[in-house]
Order: sequence, then structure tokens, then C-alpha cells
Amino acid sequence: MSTFSLDEDQRQIKESMQRFAIDEIRPIARDCDEEAKIPDDFLEKSWGLGLAANIIPEQYGGYGFNRSVLNNAIMAEELAYGDLSLTLAAMVPNLFVLPVMEMGTDSQKEKYLPSFCGEKYKAGSLAVMEPGITFDAFDIKTKAAKAGDSYVINGEKTLVPMADRADSLLVIASLEKNGPQAFIVDKGTKGLDVARREKNMGLNALTLNSVKLSDCKIPAENRLGGEAGIDYKRLVGCSRVCLSATAVGLASAVKDYCINYAKERVAFGKPIATRQTIAFMLADMAIEVECSRLLNWKAAWSADKNSDLLRMSTLSKTYVSEQAFKISDYGISILGGHGLIREHMVELWFRNARAFAMLEGLAMA
Repeated sequence: MSTFSLDEDQRQIKESMQRFAIDEIRPIARDCDEEAKIPDDFLEKSWGLGLAANIIPEQYGGYGFNRSVLNNAIMAEELAYGDLSLTLAAMVPNLFVLPVMEMGTDSQKEKYLPSFCGEKYKAGSLAVMEPGITFDAFDIKTKAAKAGDSYVINGEKTLVPMADRADSLLVIASLEKNGPQAFIVDKGTKGLDVARREKNMGLNALTLNSVKLSDCKIPAENRLGGEAGIDYKRLVGCSRVCLSATAVGLASAVKDYCINYAKERVAFGKPIATRQTIAFMLADMAIEVECSRLLNWKAAWSADKNSDLLRMSTLSKTYVSEQAFKISDYGISILGGHGLIREHMVELWFRNARAFAMLEGLAMA
């Protein structure tokens, strides 16, 4: 990273994800948003990218590629250039796979990872966020209590991606004297209620469920990492890196769309790109996309080095989220009245960008 250039493998990753975003994601993004649905055939195509299986060790049926948070951030950015909702859906399995792979016990890996190496798309999700305007990822209200050889979990989660089709959820709950920990809750567990699909201003295509846990009893061996638990700060940091990467991809899409529009849209005999106000906004967009990308890459590099991750990922998520929203707001202004018309993608990107400042745990790198 000190050279600010990608190696050959990273260039190939970037190019292949670019093609997928342009060929497979962007053409269906608008219809998916309007219909509030992601086609199964898209999920199968995204599964073919190997986002989960590629990094699962060979002993569990995967391909055993080295995990790199930076490489995953590059993937996430390029995919989100096509559409945020579809990208998050494609990456949903990693919400479960990556924490289990990195922090799970040997028995947990043996039990769960092989099922994510098949030929069909398989969802697994992570339940972090909770209802309420004061949500803090480090002040989790959902509680877990040890009860003999089991844990009992009580609480409510919100904005859990694709919880309705996930066979297993990682539920973040506070454990006395241990702080936030992760617990594997399998579908059908008594006390687990995957409730209604939530309706939001953005991310319309992605299914986001509320989840209730009422005296939900799970075996003690379902505590991720066993008695040692997990590095929760790292889990939050890797999630923030990935969300930041998708925000960079969305902002880059807005910037490119607006540059092309401003060159083609003629007013008073000249392209609007020649107007000083428009030109300044386009220049600002280009600057902020580059700054956001570099900050995100540094946060991803910190994750790979396991050094200063939480601070860097928080800086990245805070800054990039603000810039993605500002850039999408500029996009509405540049398009003028067309900015609110659904014929153009900018209004969709604007709605999606507004969510970044509030989201936690919807992506994992």
C-alpha cells in the first residue's frame, strides 16, 4: 500500500468486479428497487463470484485463498458501483462466514463453514443493530446469560439483512463481565422470531428484518469462540471498513453519472459542465471520492496488519459516509429537476447514501 498501487491480483479483482457491477448489477438495480425484490438468479450469479467460498480453508471445502480485508474492500467498492442493495445481498453470507472463520472454534468451523461451499447461494446473517435513536454498537441492550450448559438470550434486533432466509444468525448480545459477544442462533430455535420485513427510505431491494429473541436458549457451544469469546472491536472494525468501501463505490457512481450528464446536458447553448457552479461541484466530488478511497484503503490495510483498526475504520466510516451523502446531494442539484425523476439513478443513490451514517453490521470484509 505504501506504493499506492494495486498488485496484479488486486487489479484482476478490481476488473472482474467492475465487469460484474456493470453487466449484472446496474441493469437490474432500478427494477429491484421498484419491486423491493432481488431475483434468485442474481443471487446465484453473485454466488459464482466465490465471495465466501474463495476464502474458506480447503479443509472445510473452500478454495483456501488468503483472506485480505483490503482485497475485500476493493471488491465491495466495485460491486457497490453497480448498486448498494444488490451488493449487500451478495455479501450477506460473509456476515456469518468471516466471523466464524476467524474467531470460531474448530468445531464451529467444521459444523458451519462447509455448508457455504456448495453450488447454491446460502444466506447467513449478523444481527447487530437495535431499535432506538441512541443505538451504540458498544452498548448492546440485547442480553445473554449463562444457564448451566446453555445461554439464554433476550432482546430485539433491527435491520438484519436477509434474516428471513438465513439458516443461522450471529446475534450480538452483552454477556455480563464480557461485554458484547456473538452467539450462533440457528433457524427454528425456540424463542427466535424473525419478524416483519422493514420498510425504509432506501435499500428497498434488500430484505431487512426485525428479529426478536425471547428466552431464546442455545447450547453453550454456540457462543462464537467458545469460552474465549471474540474480538468484538475487530468484528466492528471489519464491518465498518466494508460499509465504507460500499459508500466509496456509490459515491463514485454518482460522480461518473453526473460528469457524463453535465457534458451532455446543454443549456443556453453550452453544456452545463462549463458553468462555474456545476464545474466546482464536479471537482469537489472527484476530490472527495479519491480522499474517501484512500482513507478506506488505509483502514483496510490497518485491518490486515491488525493495527489501530477500530480508530481507522471509525474515521473511514464517519468521513466516507458524510462524503457519500454530500456527493449524492450534489448529484440531485446538478441534475436539477431531473434529479428527482426515477428515470435517472441519482435519486436512488441519494436515498441509499442517507443510510450510511446510521448503519452497522450490514457488510463484512
